[in-house]
Amino acid sequence: MDATTADTTTARSATPSRAWAEIDLAALRGNVRALRERAAGAALMAVVKADAYGHGLLPCARAARQAGADWLGTATPEEALALRAAGVGGPVLCWLWTPGGPWREAIEADVDVSVSGMWALREVTDAARAAGRPARVQLKSDTGLGRNGCQPADWPELTAAARAAETEGLIRVTGLWSHFACADEPGHPSIAAQLAAFHEALATAEAAGLRPEVRHMANSPATLTLPEAYFDLVRTGVAMYGISPVPQVGGPADFGLRPVMTLAAHLAHVKRVPGGHGVSYGHSYVTPGETTLALVPLGYADGIPRHASGAGPVLVAGKLRTVAGRVAMDQFVVDLGGDSAQVGERAVLFGTGEHGEPTAEDWARAAGTIAYEIVTRIGARVPRLYRDDPEGAGGSGGGDGPEGRSDEPVAGTAYPHPEQGRR
Repeated sequence: MDATTADTTTARSATPSRAWAEIDLAALRGNVRALRERAAGAALMAVVKADAYGHGLLPCARAARQAGADWLGTATPEEALALRAAGVGGPVLCWLWTPGGPWREAIEADVDVSVSGMWALREVTDAARAAGRPARVQLKSDTGLGRNGCQPADWPELTAAARAAETEGLIRVTGLWSHFACADEPGHPSIAAQLAAFHEALATAEAAGLRPEVRHMANSPATLTLPEAYFDLVRTGVAMYGISPVPQVGGPADFGLRPVMTLAAHLAHVKRVPGGHGVSYGHSYVTPGETTLALVPLGYADGIPRHASGAGPVLVAGKLRTVAGRVAMDQFVVDLGGDSAQVGERAVLFGTGEHGEPTAEDWARAAGTIAYEIVTRIGARVPRLYRDDPEGAGGSGGGDGPEGRSDEPVAGTAYPHPEQGRR
């Protein structure tokens, strides 16, 4: 058996019998490199929150670091601490905190913590005293998004208090940042208004004596469309996974990106039925004539949106089909018309689109949502299989990224999520 045959056999044997999400780490690395090039000298933060948008926290964090990501970004402290527990190094920012959060653990793990108000500054300085070491703190300004972040009226007090805590040796203000509300709508008037507000916030912080390592505001859409928002660092989330955050402007390929996740399943049943046969709950679909129905063993418990009932696209037996009737908890049906298929044959819900299969954006349109949600909602019941090749490892055939090594298996193999048994 030659090496290619061995790799193919390994990949096949690793494929689950029901359904799986294949994650192309080489594509992810390529996306990181493309985004770094677009950022024109600004540092890049790879956002790996929400299990890396459903792609797998640890494999994607390591791949991003190996491809040159300078920072990693998480929402929850638990995500940031999981990275550190797994030995992932380099700067990590965590931004979604609630009272009583694990401040001390984050400080001791050298995680940058985001502060949006005086209550958080008090808690992090108390934790720094207990830890006996300064906390790395980034102050977030609400420039118009209206979620987290300090309001302009309260910003002078927060920056002055942060500078006092810095002088006392309790914290180090490493960053100043904000977040756009409408960067995915290029030309929206709020974009210019928020940029102006952020410049004002930076000036106030500078007047207070703060000298941060990084100032940042650009998310994925701003990274792709708004160079004036780059500052010192860009935060790339969904774009890193090969999904365009501005589909009205261009698809992934237009920005040099490639989708990372492919979602597929093996057909669980195929049968002929007569015309007038109701399909799935409520009989919202009735066969127009004698036909063949195929059962796809994925449902809303796996993250397939029920809102895509009657509309979700699937590639089965070489053709695009549409979900027939309602998406159920564990399964849905497609009508093959006059075509045939075999039990166990592969159905592809979404992927790169390069082989005629739908994309996550196609499912987003069918469900009336955004592609971010489509990939992120794929649940833990769907195993992740990681595919890699030498060109994807560290960007040059070896583990030469910031962590200096590659943890990935041999070229062409598919292998399970390292956390699969514990998720």
